[in-house]
Amino acid sequence: MPNPIRIAWIDPTGPADPAEQARVADLGFDARHLLDPSQLITSLVHVQMLVVRVEHDTDMLQECLTLAQMPGRRLPVVCRVPPQRLDLAAQATRLGADHVLASTEWSPEAWAAACTGLRSSAPIAVRPRSVVFVDPASQQLLALAQKVAQTEVSSLLVGPTGAGKEVLARVLHEASPRAGGPFVSLNCGALPEQLIEDMLFGHEKGAFSGAIRDHQGVFEQAQGGTVFLDEIGEMPLHLQTRLLRVLQERCITRLGGTRSVAVDVRIVAATNKDLKQAMLRHEFREDLYFRISTFTLRVLPLAQRPMDILPLAAHVLQQHGTPGTPYRITDEARRRLLAYHWPGNVRELGNVIQRALVLCPDRTLTEDHLLFDDDVFAGAPVMPVVPVVPVSPDVAALRATDMPVPPPEALVAQPLSATSMQAAVGGWSLAGGSVPLAPNSPAAETNGGAGLQWAVRHSELRVIQDAIRNTSSREAAARLLGISPRTLRYKLAQMRDLGMMTAESVG
Repeated sequence: MPNPIRIAWIDPTGPADPAEQARVADLGFDARHLLDPSQLITSLVHVQMLVVRVEHDTDMLQECLTLAQMPGRRLPVVCRVPPQRLDLAAQATRLGADHVLASTEWSPEAWAAACTGLRSSAPIAVRPRSVVFVDPASQQLLALAQKVAQTEVSSLLVGPTGAGKEVLARVLHEASPRAGGPFVSLNCGALPEQLIEDMLFGHEKGAFSGAIRDHQGVFEQAQGGTVFLDEIGEMPLHLQTRLLRVLQERCITRLGGTRSVAVDVRIVAATNKDLKQAMLRHEFREDLYFRISTFTLRVLPLAQRPMDILPLAAHVLQQHGTPGTPYRITDEARRRLLAYHWPGNVRELGNVIQRALVLCPDRTLTEDHLLFDDDVFAGAPVMPVVPVVPVSPDVAALRATDMPVPPPEALVAQPLSATSMQAAVGGWSLAGGSVPLAPNSPAAETNGGAGLQWAVRHSELRVIQDAIRNTSSREAAARLLGISPRTLRYKLAQMRDLGMMTAESVG
């Protein structure tokens, strides 16, 4: 018996009953029964075909067709329409559906025609996606990058931090004739000046104290492949001169060496700076700029390519979630992800989804599980999970029931140092176990930070009280403040327990 075809069976009219599931299995399908595309995005890499049912319009079909455009392969899409809706069948065909069947059609012959070429006696190897280009702007960039990759021109990638410049650099390498060679990257802004020179050009044994053996730089390591120089705008001027010579002569000289070593590499550089302004300030060489920017590719901020957001979120879920576990993103959470302005771009999106995974108990990500970086740095309560430490005697007398319990969305999963922990929790001393001090307490006289923290909390309290007075309910006040009602309740309880307000004022 041939292996079943793995499909995503998407039917928004309701969950498949046992009879329908049996019919689908009899057609030779191993089906994942889904209700909407928010569930589909976590299943794309596991299936060979999408089957989408439409009833009134083709909006959901269009979303599924967009998600089916995967880098390196395209999933075929079969659309099921009501028998009397020939207009929907025509629209589905125009949109790009590979096959259209009536929703009442169950004959093996009709489905065999729709699945021509998919069935195989051997399992299909599906390579997990390493890149996501779904938004039309991203797809145009991908198509352009693939054309540039076929040439040997040097490329400059321009875009904000965290937007995915290194991912695009790898696309340039993997789509080029050099794909079989190494891809070696170096961040020019992350290393001391002396170390960058050694990393670029290498050194000979005895070149300096501690040089006990020869060392190849990135140009030698990448022979026959690609060198990716990230943050090239941070490179010191004298190294820019040496790099220009490498690009012109295609040879390098190691530190402490006298012989030239020929190098055969392609250069891809990236920057988040305006290099033309840097040239005007004499911080970047004009001749080097024109040498590395034969072809410039601009990576847009994530907020300007919104159709990438949900597929990228699914990609992070696949990478960091429990293997084989389907996750669901609620409509409210999807709307929040799409509405956020993403100052940290793809890198911030990854952080948000990983935090949500920590807070998500039932594999369903809701809006309460989304903790954005703006919330963290704007003063939302952040309570990192830390080991239990001995507390000072003055704290040992406090009853646990007197302490406010942080809401789940206030948790942060990243490990923090002791110093950053103390700063993040806003006055809680994790090492000594003390609590924020009133400005008139004896300890506050020797700790100016506690007095400042008290003033900050009073300012926050005034803003919260104004919001409550000017709205009809706590829920409306929370919306006005841009926080969840649960976070608002936590803040009020915390301020009450610190003696900043009475229980009556908390309500």
